[in-house]
Amino acid sequence: MGSYRWPKHAAPGGRSSEIQSSETMSDAAVPAQATPEADILSALGARSIVLVGMMGVGKSTIGRRLAARLGLRFLDADVEIEVAHAGMTIPEIFATHGEPYFRDGEARVIARLLEGGPIVLATGGGAFMREETRTRIAAKAISIWLRADHDVIMRRVRRRADRPLLQTADPEGTVTRLLAQREPVYASADLTIASRDVPHDRIVEECIGALHAHLCGGQAAQPPADVASAVR
Repeated sequence: MGSYRWPKHAAPGGRSSEIQSSETMSDAAVPAQATPEADILSALGARSIVLVGMMGVGKSTIGRRLAARLGLRFLDADVEIEVAHAGMTIPEIFATHGEPYFRDGEARVIARLLEGGPIVLATGGGAFMREETRTRIAAKAISIWLRADHDVIMRRVRRRADRPLLQTADPEGTVTRLLAQREPVYASADLTIASRDVPHDRIVEECIGALHAHLCGGQAAQPPADVASAVR
């Protein structure tokens, strides 16, 4: 005896094929919901994210974590400069060739890296002071100023002895002078995030929120309660 085939318009038990079809659809994969990270990537296009600010504010640490959140490559301009100089360290480049030579090379390296976007790029403390570099960043990227106060910077830079500009008799005075010179320029960055002594992932989350608001028209989050006291 041959097997019986249900008519296309009916199903066992008299249920319509429409009901059967709806049951099948309910098992289908539901499209993934949009996320802030996906929105940011879509809005960025070929542009990059560039972190600027003083030494010790955490540009490399935050940049690496931010890149991981967004699924982008992370690059550190200082590391790329050292690679371009056959492994010479930044202090060695300063000592051998002087700061003007270093700044010229820094500008060229940053220009090259921005052509390969989108990436997350951490820059040296003095890079954003160069008008040519600021103009290029404005055209090719979204800039984030990681802002920290004098005391936070000093606590952090004391842990390392490889800061060429702090090889002076008065490192604290040097930081005070550099802050006075640089902060008005850093303030021209697209976004400002307070770098302070909280978990790194919290700063990254604030970067994500600020980027989403800036790029996607979302509502900017209110500054955290600890920001006012952390950045004066």
